Amino acid sequence: MSLTRRAFGTHAGVAALAAAVPLPAESAIHIGGRRELFVDRELIAQARNAHLQLATPVDAGPALRFDKPWEGPFCGYTTIIHDGPNFRMYYRGEPVAGKDGNDNEVTCYAESSDGKTWRRPDLNLFDVRGGKPNNVVLAGHTPFSHNFSPMLDTRPGVPAGERFKSVAGVQKAGLVAFVSADGRHWRKLREAPVLPPPKLFALDSQNIAFWSESERQYVLYFRTWKQIGSVKYRWVSRATSADFLNWSPGEEMSYGDAPPEHLYTNQTSAYFRAPHLYAGICARFMPGRQIVNAEQAVGLGVNPDYYKDCSDAVLVTSRGGTRYTRTFMEAFLRPGVGLENWVSRSNYPALNLIQTGPSTMSFFVNRNYGQPTSYLRRYELRLDGLASMRAPYAGGEFVTKPLVFDGSRLELNFSTSAPGGIRVEVQNESGAPLPGYALEDSTELIGDEIERVHSWRNGPDVAALRGKPVRLRFVMKDADLFAFRFKP
Repeated sequence: MSLTRRAFGTHAGVAALAAAVPLPAESAIHIGGRRELFVDRELIAQARNAHLQLATPVDAGPALRFDKPWEGPFCGYTTIIHDGPNFRMYYRGEPVAGKDGNDNEVTCYAESSDGKTWRRPDLNLFDVRGGKPNNVVLAGHTPFSHNFSPMLDTRPGVPAGERFKSVAGVQKAGLVAFVSADGRHWRKLREAPVLPPPKLFALDSQNIAFWSESERQYVLYFRTWKQIGSVKYRWVSRATSADFLNWSPGEEMSYGDAPPEHLYTNQTSAYFRAPHLYAGICARFMPGRQIVNAEQAVGLGVNPDYYKDCSDAVLVTSRGGTRYTRTFMEAFLRPGVGLENWVSRSNYPALNLIQTGPSTMSFFVNRNYGQPTSYLRRYELRLDGLASMRAPYAGGEFVTKPLVFDGSRLELNFSTSAPGGIRVEVQNESGAPLPGYALEDSTELIGDEIERVHSWRNGPDVAALRGKPVRLRFVMKDADLFAFRFKP
């Protein structure tokens, strides 16, 4: 009996995947030393009894209650930024419902040392509702506090006075660029909009800009409309820029063959441990899908205009360009127990994932929209754990497309059960095992680790294979594989 059958031996066909199904000839993908997450099928050539599995976020409780006089039921469009030892939060304060860009809207600021416990500093920058002791960083700049969404500019050589940037605006105004040295004091980069307002540019939710390390340019994801048949969908378009002032014309994002859905916020950002991969935890809006009736709405205290729709959160990914991947149509985060979670425009995710522990990261979601109890809630995931390749107790396996890597050791982020495990075989382009790296040479990985170096009988060194197209064959039992990379 083979080593594979001894370790995973309840599914007789698993060990023979490569031999049973010829591998197609494919161009090699140059991954260098970057970390690759299993959130799409980009690197997967074949799989048997193994599949992509969407993560289930863990509820970590309330993070910040919007209970100040200048905040209120219509706080929203939250952005979280990790800046060195600190975390910064920006969000719209709006105590009274009004048109997009109304004079009641302000931009609020909070900060944290761990990303979990947040405090509002008294900045004394603006007199709001009769006093200056508040946490407002933008006021009186109608309509830009409607969706002010800052970024930390990581472009090499960025001037110190422009370390933070933002775009903001509504359809009538277009998007105007702002800059800041400290993330608290903001000024317009110029008066004229950097993205004028063509007819189909809605611009009425968060419009997300960031410096793309992999594309070597600024990218901007913004809200548009797209007519498909008789339905006008809330859509996402993209523009690019070398200098944050001059932007390309907007191009619609494609979702491949996924059915169209209303995405109200896109929340696209470069994942901080693999910046070539963009992740968006989006608000999926269901117009007219009413759960709460009029009597229940009165009991909740929800604004009468904000209970006749519902929303949840979905995961989209991109590797640059104008293509999103909808690997999972299922909800990434369901609204949850309680009618208060099923009102219109609730459950909108904040922008950006942040690391909040040695093995965990967090994202945030606005809850109880249009209600006196409006607040921000935190959810946790394992690092790199947006999704995984999963195999059941019966065993499974998959083979990658040809990869060209730099580095000398293969590092895995994985989790197994007590009887489960993972073995790795390195193959040539045709799927034949390489001497010393065959399945029978592989050490079985058992446990739950974020960064574990894999080893074969002769050790972990794979430096001799650098620059050569290889395939990785993962044979698994009751296990999840979240990410891998070839490290120095």
